[in-house]
Amino acid sequence: MVPNEALQYQGIVQLLQRFGWKWVGLVTLDDEGGERFLQTMEPMLSQNGICSEFTRRLQANWQFFDFADTVKLTLSYLPIFLKKVTVVVMYGENMTILWLTGLILITTIIHLTHHEYSGTISAGKVWITTAQIDFISHILLKAVNMQMFHGAISFTIHSKEPPGFQEFLQGINPSGAKADGFITDVREQAFECPIPHSDSPRDNIKSCTGQETLQSLTSPFFEMSMTGHSYSIYNAVYAVAHTLYSTYISPFNQRAMAEMRGLAAQHMEPWQLHSLIQKISFNNSAGGEIMFNERGELAGGFDVTNLITFPNNSYIRVKVGRLDPHAPPGEELTIAEDKINWQRNLTQVPPLSLCNDPCHPGYSKEKKEGDKFCCYECTPCPDGMFSNQNDMETCVNCPEGHYPNKFQGECIPKIPNFLAFEEALAIISISSGLLLSLITALVLGIFIRQRDTAMVKANNRSLTYILLISLLLCFFCSFLFIGKPKKVTCLLRQTAFGIVFSVSLSTILAKTVSVVLAFMATKPGSRMRQWVGKRLAYSIVLSCSNIQASICALWLAMSPPFPDVDMTSMTEQIVLLCNEGSILMFYCVLGYMGLLAIVSFNVAFLARKLPDSFNEAKFITFSLLVFCSVWVSFVPTYLSTQGKYMVAVEIFSILASSAGLLSCIFFPKCYIIVVRPELNNRQHLMRRKT
Repeated sequence: MVPNEALQYQGIVQLLQRFGWKWVGLVTLDDEGGERFLQTMEPMLSQNGICSEFTRRLQANWQFFDFADTVKLTLSYLPIFLKKVTVVVMYGENMTILWLTGLILITTIIHLTHHEYSGTISAGKVWITTAQIDFISHILLKAVNMQMFHGAISFTIHSKEPPGFQEFLQGINPSGAKADGFITDVREQAFECPIPHSDSPRDNIKSCTGQETLQSLTSPFFEMSMTGHSYSIYNAVYAVAHTLYSTYISPFNQRAMAEMRGLAAQHMEPWQLHSLIQKISFNNSAGGEIMFNERGELAGGFDVTNLITFPNNSYIRVKVGRLDPHAPPGEELTIAEDKINWQRNLTQVPPLSLCNDPCHPGYSKEKKEGDKFCCYECTPCPDGMFSNQNDMETCVNCPEGHYPNKFQGECIPKIPNFLAFEEALAIISISSGLLLSLITALVLGIFIRQRDTAMVKANNRSLTYILLISLLLCFFCSFLFIGKPKKVTCLLRQTAFGIVFSVSLSTILAKTVSVVLAFMATKPGSRMRQWVGKRLAYSIVLSCSNIQASICALWLAMSPPFPDVDMTSMTEQIVLLCNEGSILMFYCVLGYMGLLAIVSFNVAFLARKLPDSFNEAKFITFSLLVFCSVWVSFVPTYLSTQGKYMVAVEIFSILASSAGLLSCIFFPKCYIIVVRPELNNRQHLMRRKT
């Protein structure tokens, strides 16, 4: 007449999971039923990530022959109250509560009288009881205070109250015609007064008046509601009645009728009805459907009730949930949390029942050696990983394009990183480039305006114009590195910069070679006269520039640069960059420019002491020294920076090296042309040093 116990075990596990209780205590009677409960329950708890801090088997029958043995036995149960576990699951029968209340009473006395047991008895516990247990120990509960069990959550057999049940209870009269010995005994014990009888002698003992009402009794002694146990008895009686009735009136069950009539004549035994009862189904007067499954078990569920106690040790049980076997898997248990009254001594509701404090976001669980799996330590997540929930087993990497916050509890989208036009670094670079471009254009204008003077003619004004224009383009090239990388700018950045700089260096090399050849041609009988002229200079510029242009064309054909994103280099930012495509080709372009610069520097260095009042090779040497210094320091700096600062380093190198060439080569000439025009004549330029 009760549902299968396996459903109740499943409901206990779901209840523990519902409130996140992973550290519980188990209390049962030390008998066959209790052992079966532990063998079934403990594996289920482990499979669902729940551990038991302790398992206590209460002795089924205490024998108080030796006080010392009683104390020793009682002390073995102290962990039930001293352990920090908040949730205790009790299994057994009504005697479990009886012994537990007695244990509370004795434990309290021992705890007060034995100083060596100085732990604090915790009253703030949530007791979870099975359907077999009822709070019936009226006398002991009076002694230890029923408040200990306030807030208990119980699984009870599903019950409904039949119509007229309350009126029936209120109309029971112990002295009426329908009175029986049971009712009389109950009233005498409840009200502590004998029922008066006409044949009993009258004495000074206070007799019951007959006006006492059951409603005035406290709940532990007599409940006025239909409990699950009473409901089971009620349905059992009607199941037998319906079985007998349906057997006798059914015209389609003649064989069963004959069998039942024969049994009735032979004083039928109860077990002989079992096979017939299992096939019966009916609706009782309370509106409940009673039917049995194929195993002969009641096909019903359980109610979840919450025990609410009062100062006079009375209590009520409030239905707060339902355990329905016909619900979808995982949803058998429904709980109305807002209806639950929790134990008054709890500091938090719903309470926590864990082996240790949960690991907060930003931490992961690490198992403690030698402890149960529910006990663990919390370790911070490694760099670059996060955990955004409590008690995560492991930290995980953020999705692409995100990074963990300071506490590693959530992921934040990365900020795009590129040298935007509105940034201070970009504004400085643009301003510097424009200023240097303006100065270069001004110098070019001066040389064009003074194109017929000796100073301009002396150094091959065509090469001078080419050099100034290429330097102007170098300053403009720096603008390609600013802004969000796009396909066109990525293709032009390094190639345009490489070709324009190669033209500048080729022009400087041509000017230097022209100076050396001019001085060598002045020697008597020199064959260098045939090499002196514009044709050789132009050939040097074209051939050296074409080599660089060919390298760039090969680069664009094989593996051209393209816009790309770098998710890993910087923790909090996404680097928007131009992927060079082929790093080898990129360094070939830089290497070729370095080769031109070194060759030009060596030629200019050898010609620096030529006996001329204005030796351009000397200024070219200084300019190339600045150029080489800038680009030699560029490589390690470029490789050690990231994101927009890498771009800024290249822009600085372009501007600094170009400015070095411009200032060292042309400022001395501009000084003479603008400030000292009297020196801008052929006689001064041809005058040899003393």
